[in-house]
Amino acid sequence: MLKIYIFLITLIFCNLSAEVIQKLEVEGNDRISIETIRVYGEISTGKDYTAFEVDKILKDLYKTNFFEDIKIDLSNGVLKIIVKEYPVINYIDLQGEKSSERKKKILEQLNLKSKESFIENKLAEDVNLLKKIYASVGYNFSNIETKIKKFNDNRINLIYILDKGKKTNIAKINFIGDKKVKEKRLRDIIVSEENKFWKFLSKNTFLNYNTVQLDKRLLINYYKSIGYYDVQVLSSNAEVSQKNETNLTYTINAGIRYRINKISTNVSEVLDKKIFLPLQANFTKIVGKYYSPFQVKKLLDELDLLIASNDLQFIEHSVNEILEGDTVEIKINIFEGPKKLVEKINILGNAITDESVVRAELLLDEGDPFNNLKLEQSVAKLKARNIFGEVKAEVISGINNDQKIINIEIEEKPTGEISAGAGIGTNGASLAFTISENNWLGKGVGISTSLELSSEKTSGGFSVSDPNYKFSGNALNYYIRNSTTDKSSSGYKNNIITTGIGTKFEQYRNVYISPTLSFSYDDLKVESSASEALKKQKGNFSDLSFQYAVSLDNRDKVYAPTDGYISSFSQQIPIYADSPYLSNNYAFSKYKALTSDSVGTFKFFASSINGLGDKDVRLSKRKKLSTSQLRGFESGKIGPKDGQDYVGGNYTMATNFELTLPKFLPESTKTDFGLFLDFGNVWQVDYDGSVDDSNKVRSSTGLNTSWISPVGPMTFVFSQNISKASTDVTESFNFKLGTTF
Repeated sequence: MLKIYIFLITLIFCNLSAEVIQKLEVEGNDRISIETIRVYGEISTGKDYTAFEVDKILKDLYKTNFFEDIKIDLSNGVLKIIVKEYPVINYIDLQGEKSSERKKKILEQLNLKSKESFIENKLAEDVNLLKKIYASVGYNFSNIETKIKKFNDNRINLIYILDKGKKTNIAKINFIGDKKVKEKRLRDIIVSEENKFWKFLSKNTFLNYNTVQLDKRLLINYYKSIGYYDVQVLSSNAEVSQKNETNLTYTINAGIRYRINKISTNVSEVLDKKIFLPLQANFTKIVGKYYSPFQVKKLLDELDLLIASNDLQFIEHSVNEILEGDTVEIKINIFEGPKKLVEKINILGNAITDESVVRAELLLDEGDPFNNLKLEQSVAKLKARNIFGEVKAEVISGINNDQKIINIEIEEKPTGEISAGAGIGTNGASLAFTISENNWLGKGVGISTSLELSSEKTSGGFSVSDPNYKFSGNALNYYIRNSTTDKSSSGYKNNIITTGIGTKFEQYRNVYISPTLSFSYDDLKVESSASEALKKQKGNFSDLSFQYAVSLDNRDKVYAPTDGYISSFSQQIPIYADSPYLSNNYAFSKYKALTSDSVGTFKFFASSINGLGDKDVRLSKRKKLSTSQLRGFESGKIGPKDGQDYVGGNYTMATNFELTLPKFLPESTKTDFGLFLDFGNVWQVDYDGSVDDSNKVRSSTGLNTSWISPVGPMTFVFSQNISKASTDVTESFNFKLGTTF
């Protein structure tokens, strides 16, 4: 009661002390006009102002960052404001950074900017930010000093003096603790890499705090995706050696692997529970499986579809996960959220990326009903673009109580990459180079150019991919490729130029459609030593074709799936062609985890190509199987044989059974094993009835091994043929040494 009394007395006193502002006087202002102060302070003459309102004027003027000090007094109808202005920054320089473009982008990220106020406490923040920026590219021990040059008119020049130091290389990456997963798989998951001589182009071999944090998130997400709900991942690095190298160690405590034992819904009484009954069928499919946040997300996605299809507004949901023993009970709460609208969405931190790229990924827009779930999904979509290092969302109150302001803060990261690959094996040597950029000109567009060289073939190309063309939600891709095969031993040289444009979109839930329009130019030159079949097809040929693909992707995750399947069908139809044909492809892959480090895979592939009218299929278009589809046979040396040339078939088929094996050797050997059983066939010749169709099922079984050797990753395939045609060339051993730099 006493507190209420004091409050009322204070309120009455404040109201009684209200005074009308009849005149505004300002002292100490040089560059900031009195009218500017009047506007920012929202000062009106002829209006009553209480002590609270005068205090608000003071706070509003401080918020402008124009003034270092402000004194304010209202007496006898005169509001007197005495200010001390901050110095103005004429010019900012970053000495020690040679690249003018990089310098420009870095300075744009700092708090202090040219032509704005110099606020001393922000200087320390910017120095720390500069150190963080350079640490993100490997300069972990940079030194930054500041120099301020003052001028008479309260202006300054600000100079950052940078000593980058040397980049810190990662000498070795260790995984210790209760890992329960093969070290090789963990190395595939993280971004950081050990510094090896063949990795001279990679940026990921330098110690980088942001990359280490990304590694930890990737590891945690992976472990949770296979049921280790309580996984803990810590990182540490030893002191830097005289060679400027350090060891990076990840300590992993996987903990218990949980299975889902029950899924239920808790629907608010104000909602019709019958709407959500279709979810039960999805619950049944998941109960008994290992816990995975990806599985939970799929359930929530199905729930969102039900909410949208029933036009329910302001409906939200949350998930409770109850642990008991080695099981998880999932309870989905469905309820009516607060009825608030989105007043405004601010995008912050995008110095390079166009704001429209960020907004295009948001599931909320200004004026929409506010939904916290859609905000979380929007953040997830932005992270999935892989062009931002960090994405954060902040929600604050709007002008009215029923409105919200959303601040989306992004941290941009380098999106360009230069990579190279080299390989040598039983099938010869090869080199590959790729340059790519995933955020071209800040538009979110990906571009890539590549070159591949081998003993008989040279190929290269350029491609552009816009994952959200004109904010339609559909991808747009276009490309141009050139491939030259020079087989002097068979007496021919074949050059093919192909260009095309296509799109990809999700038509239904997990159903993707990819139509493409392509044009190709085929030039075949032959010598006198070439076969008669090749001589018949010499010359130039062009074709314009339409291709479409339909795929159903029900895998638990795209990378290293352990459950689910993907099924796809594609067809190529001629629009105009000198030698028209119809091509079909079907592929199916099924995955099943047998143990925590053993996954069984079943794959099926079939393809066909047939000439239309009286035209035969050109040799460059005929079907073949790769060495990954049918192991135990030399590349391109199965199927119909015309003289000394393997010409491929009109039809192919391959079936693969694969099993990754548990650890046989100590992890220090960095070696993995797997078993395989392959069946395949390449058959039918349409251009010459005298050539044997070679219609026979080939089969092989064996062991594949991958080893991270001191000179790079190596793969070995040991195989034994079960069945083959008499003309096939078998291969009981195959190896390849190759890597990306």
